[in-house]
Amino acid sequence: MDMNTQLTDEEIGQIIDNAILNKSRQVFMSTADKLMLRQELFNSIRRLDLLQELIDDPDITEVMVNGPDSIFYEKNGRIYTWDRHFESREKLENVIRQIVSRANRQVNERSPIVDARLMDGSRVNVVLDPVAINGPILTIRKFPEERITMDNLVRWGSLGEDAADYLRCLVRARYNIFICGATSSGKTTFLNALSDYIPHDARIITIEDSAELQIRGIKNLVSLEVRQADSDGENSITIRDLIKTSLRMRPDRIIVGEVRGAEALDMIQAMNTGADGSMSTGHANSPLDMLRRLETMILMDNDIPLRALRSQIASSIDVIVHLGRLRDKSRRVLEITEILDLQDGEYRLNPLFVFRENRHKPDGGDGMLHEQTAYGKMAERVDGALVRTDNHLHNRRKLAVAAIDRTDL
Repeated sequence: MDMNTQLTDEEIGQIIDNAILNKSRQVFMSTADKLMLRQELFNSIRRLDLLQELIDDPDITEVMVNGPDSIFYEKNGRIYTWDRHFESREKLENVIRQIVSRANRQVNERSPIVDARLMDGSRVNVVLDPVAINGPILTIRKFPEERITMDNLVRWGSLGEDAADYLRCLVRARYNIFICGATSSGKTTFLNALSDYIPHDARIITIEDSAELQIRGIKNLVSLEVRQADSDGENSITIRDLIKTSLRMRPDRIIVGEVRGAEALDMIQAMNTGADGSMSTGHANSPLDMLRRLETMILMDNDIPLRALRSQIASSIDVIVHLGRLRDKSRRVLEITEILDLQDGEYRLNPLFVFRENRHKPDGGDGMLHEQTAYGKMAERVDGALVRTDNHLHNRRKLAVAAIDRTDL
């Protein structure tokens, strides 16, 4: 019998308790030692072995395992080396198999790369030999226990109330919004928060590689997730497949967790053929860089004249929100930009909000503020804010259709 699949947590706990009781009759064990041993044994059988300690820490946002002897974690924006390690490579591989099997995925030498998620929604990426030379490599991106809202982001200084209100109007008026930023800049978190502004009577289709989005308050919600190829390399279902089928499901809006390949063409076509108010994210260092990356993604798999492609992108995406991590490790909205038409074959951008840093101080400072955190510690914070430009929204048709009379936008 496979203990890990046939027994309940309580039954496994009882077996462990009996084993510890028998052992303590032979060797003295303090109550603290018994409790620690019980937890370690339970974690190794039913949970994530020694990694469970990191998973249970609410302040840790990322766990990075570079083989059995090298473990790192990110806490409060900074990366630390952990002083613990797996007993063996086989032990780490057992943990990985446990994770991917629960997510109905498989990973082996034929398919050495897999994305999965934990029961709490944390995102998991695994890379094995022969791709990972010092593998197995396991990366876990954790998500907060309590879902982050736009009010949280405003309170933390990621953006101001005026920018949040501006975005609320754009979402309700069904503007197509693309969120871009570097790795770990908070794109998925921001997309979740932004989705709270979608009217609750909408029919939403979400499409993701590995389900992470937490859309609240929408009863008519369909969540789709890709399926990886089987052991024969067949029967995969891609984001492209899901976007195409979603258009037959009568969506009001489509939300794609992230575009990173040829599915970008299907996404912008969906935005341009009735699924107004759709959203997605992508990796880029600026709004213009995001547009260029979309071109590259599409042209890798499609033969489309560049000017025609740019015209289609410009007519599909209304607004780009650019996020970034500053040198104080904080995640901020750095720019909110409207995408206009083309001029001489190039995109015309209309910046609505931009992040401005206060670098020039009378005392010659470095643009950093020293603040006291909730824990009584002093922390440095970049002195700056997302500020409104003098530009106004050019494309006001969707505002008019939504009966949003806001001349200040």
